[in-house]
Order: sequence, then C-alpha cells, then structure tokens
Amino acid sequence: MGSFWPDQLIHFIDFEGSTASGILEYGVVSLRAGEIVAASGRTCRPTGRVRPEDIAIHGIEPATLSDCAPFADNFNHFAGLRSTGPLAAHFAQAENTLIKSVWPYTRAAPDFSRETPAASDAATDWGPWIDTGRLYPQARPADTPVKLAALIAAEGLQETLDDHAAIHCPPDRRRYHAALYDALAGALLLARLAAMPGWGDKSLRWLLEHSTLDPARREFLRQDELF
Repeated sequence: MGSFWPDQLIHFIDFEGSTASGILEYGVVSLRAGEIVAASGRTCRPTGRVRPEDIAIHGIEPATLSDCAPFADNFNHFAGLRSTGPLAAHFAQAENTLIKSVWPYTRAAPDFSRETPAASDAATDWGPWIDTGRLYPQARPADTPVKLAALIAAEGLQETLDDHAAIHCPPDRRRYHAALYDALAGALLLARLAAMPGWGDKSLRWLLEHSTLDPARREFLRQDELF
C-alpha cells in the first residue's frame, strides 16, 4: 500500500433497491490518486416486491428487469473488488446492509485498516468502509449540506459529474438516485477530499477511522497505531 490513502485503489459503490426488493441496480467507480480508473454498473432482476414509492425515487420499473441477471450472480466481481481495495459509499450503512443481505461475508481479503496488512490479518467483512457522508462534516463547516446532490453543488462539482456521466452512464440514468451516477458523484467527492489540505496526506487507516462515528469502532481502528 502507498504511504497515503489517495495512493490506494478504492472502489466507490452505490446500490438502488431495498432488502425487500433486492438490489435493482449497482454502480462501481474505482479511483486511485484522485483519478477515476474504472466505472461500471448494471440493472438486476428483483428478488421481491418493488414498492411504488421506491420506483418514484429511483425510476426503475420492475417490468424492465425481467431479463436481467440477479445481483447474486456478481459475487466474484464484488469479492474481487474487496480484495484489491477498500469499499466506499456515501453514508455506507445502507450499502453495507444491502450487500450483506445477499452475501453476509466476502472471501478472505486484506484488512485495509492495518497499516501493513499481512496474510494473517485477512478479513471476510465487506468493511470497514470509507464513508464520505461521515467525512465531509469533519472536513467542511457545520452548515455544509450532506445530501449527495446538495454536497456536489456546494463543492462546485456538478458540471464535472455530468461530464463523467456522459461517458459512463446510459442517457436515461444520468441523474441522482441512479446507481452509477451516484457512485461517480461519491468518487468525485472522495477525490476532492484528497486535495484538501490536511486530508490527502493521511494514512488509509486514518481515513477509515474517521469514517465511523462509533467510538468503539474508532478505538479498534486506532489500536494498529500502538503496535
């Protein structure tokens, strides 16, 4: 791993769906050194009822998904992502809950909360996650918005986001609450964070520590500093 967290390959993830319907769409954007290096996603066949109120938000009609493979078919892809870098999301609890509802554990993968991960430190959790929804309130003034669209606007990133979406997203999914579009937004926020004074020169463990509000979890992540 690099000395600072921007040197590490990081995979920013967004899901649309629920534990009731299953994951209906995913987007994954990989970045390193503040640059997007890969972006992909697809729609997925539901495993349960898709509520009308959810359709009103994400705009995915169940009838259009009948020929799609279920999300569960992508275990090797997501396990491969987790083996090469930590996962990130904007308010990651939702993504963690959804992915664990399909696969409670991944294959043994590096524990990126360690400064120098060893084979004996292999983990089967999907986390710990990098969480821009938790990081930005620590990096910006207290009145900074935290909802994704408002934060993108506050950071002056909307035009950049739309430029990337024009390259990577289907025309009808270049909008918020579309998985790949939201993943691109989150990746741009993470890249912006890497350029902020006092943020890009920290370790990956430090970033993971600051991505959780749980005092016990923070203390656990700090233990690596002591040994």
